[in-house]
Amino acid sequence: MTVPLMPTVAAPRQRRVTMSSRRLTLLAMIAAAVVMSLARLISGNDNLTSAGTFEVMVRTAAPIALAGLAGLFAERSGTVNIGLEGMMIAGTIFAGWWGWEWGPWAAIAGGVVGGVFGGLLHALATVTFGVNHIVSGFAINIIAPGVARFMAGLLFVDENGAGIDGGSISNSPGLASPIGQFTLPLTSGGDLFGWTTPDPLGWLEEKGWFVIADVAGLLKGLTTDLTLDILLAAAVFVASVYVLWRTAFGLRLRSAGERPSAADSLGVAVLRYRYYGMIISGGLAGFGGAVMVLFANRYQENQVGGRGFLGLATLVVGNWRPGGVAAGAGLFGYFQGITLRTNPDQLVLALLVVGALALGVAAVYAAVRQQWVPAVVVALIGAACFYLYLRTERPNNQFVYITPYLVTLIVVAVRGQALRPPAQAGLPWRKGMQI
Repeated sequence: MTVPLMPTVAAPRQRRVTMSSRRLTLLAMIAAAVVMSLARLISGNDNLTSAGTFEVMVRTAAPIALAGLAGLFAERSGTVNIGLEGMMIAGTIFAGWWGWEWGPWAAIAGGVVGGVFGGLLHALATVTFGVNHIVSGFAINIIAPGVARFMAGLLFVDENGAGIDGGSISNSPGLASPIGQFTLPLTSGGDLFGWTTPDPLGWLEEKGWFVIADVAGLLKGLTTDLTLDILLAAAVFVASVYVLWRTAFGLRLRSAGERPSAADSLGVAVLRYRYYGMIISGGLAGFGGAVMVLFANRYQENQVGGRGFLGLATLVVGNWRPGGVAAGAGLFGYFQGITLRTNPDQLVLALLVVGALALGVAAVYAAVRQQWVPAVVVALIGAACFYLYLRTERPNNQFVYITPYLVTLIVVAVRGQALRPPAQAGLPWRKGMQI
């Protein structure tokens, strides 16, 4: 007797929730706007989303963003650039020197040249001689301040030890002239052929409407009193996206950091492209140093102040992409901006509200992606922030200065599985190697 076979039924496949990067970015922007608007209303602190705060954010974020972009070009080509801090210092001393001699645009050119010297030194050590990338980078960070002080003594101090035109061994004379500013007409009150145009964004900000006023404050801050070096930095970011992902040069550069052996088999000069990556990286880091010189109107010792290391942090948070680097730098710049514009005690309470709301959104996002452990951890931290807000009357204002780093850790924890550095960054390679 033949027993009929039962038809097999395939086990139901578990559906995984996915979302395109563009849609995810849009939702993140909407969530951020709602969170900041709610925090402004709950805390009563209008400076959280004021145009003035975002103006400061742009200025303070620019050198960090350029340092992060410099690290991106280096690592995309296969070189880990820990020496960003030193290259920015080299950019500041050259920018102060050339800006004093020939004006603000020469300061930018000098900053780029100074950074390129540092990038070439790092490439020579790592690409040609195979020195460990971390060791070489830290050596540049140690050497650069001493070289800058030595150059300042030669350039800004006369034979009798007196400063030239107000310069000294720790600072340059003032720059020859300012670089100029731009305010967008018709939206932010900028001039149009001598006519002062209306300022609808400022009008909307003053109304205080939910979300609308906050978005207006952001847009006004991004389009008001922008110095020309900041506009140039923004243009560099746009150009970087095109060069890296839309040109043959960018493809070859990225292949040198992803699969150098495969690139070599296709005729790509891997070592040469790693040099190209470090030249661009050093130039961008030096440009970041020049931006700080232009803001202060002179070179000053210890002017960089760790922004090269913050650039490395934005590189990781931004997942080795220009847009992510810009967003991470904006995060650091924003917290520096509100620190300068708000009473520290009020600011801490406002940030606790922001933290509680933002962490709640992050916990929901992690839960949707079925990352249960990060979701629970982030939710507990958010609940702790809200509890502290309710219970605290006189907070410790030192919390303000560690907030960007806490946010960085949280972002890395939530997005840890999605972060993907270049596969062969930091690994030595010689022609003929199969890695």
